Amino acid sequence: MDAHGCMRRLEEAGILAFATVDGNGSPQVRNISAIHYEPDAMYFFTARGKGFCRELMDDGRFQALGYTSRKEMIRISGRATPAEDQERWMSVIFDEQPYLSNVYPGETRDIGIVFEVRSATLEYFNLGVRPIDRGTYGIGGAVTKDKGFVISDGCTGCGTCARGCPQGAIVPGRPYRIDQSHCLHCGRCAENCPSMSIGRL
Repeated sequence: MDAHGCMRRLEEAGILAFATVDGNGSPQVRNISAIHYEPDAMYFFTARGKGFCRELMDDGRFQALGYTSRKEMIRISGRATPAEDQERWMSVIFDEQPYLSNVYPGETRDIGIVFEVRSATLEYFNLGVRPIDRGTYGIGGAVTKDKGFVISDGCTGCGTCARGCPQGAIVPGRPYRIDQSHCLHCGRCAENCPSMSIGRL
């Protein structure tokens, strides 16, 4: 998997759950399907009167989650800004999503606004395989941040972590090593390490 593969999977999912934070600091989530994908960018439509639009205009930060029929979850995190060529991207989205012309017929679509996402991180998580598969990628120069757990040099090599890992993601050695591409981030290894040598990244 890579960033472009994640974007294709999001397009396949069709409907994404977008999360933002409102002016009171409360989380808000809504499903959005009026989305157009480029290999390294995403464009989506909403109406200017909606709270979603206001939250994006005020802050811009969002997370969105897609789930495929393969049991894959892809999360995209970034900042959305109004697209420069509104009419172009609105036409593209309405052509790809014909139902929008029923929701906003004719000239009424002028209440809409298209946001673009050009820099974002993508997290891929596949629960449909064993061991599970995960990865983190960036588009538009976004910097990714490692998550999960790491085993320090204090490891005694007892193997408790490896025997207890649900996905067999821990490789023997001194110190033992966690294969991050198969780690659930569940923390079971850290909770059961006799030498307390496992911590968060």
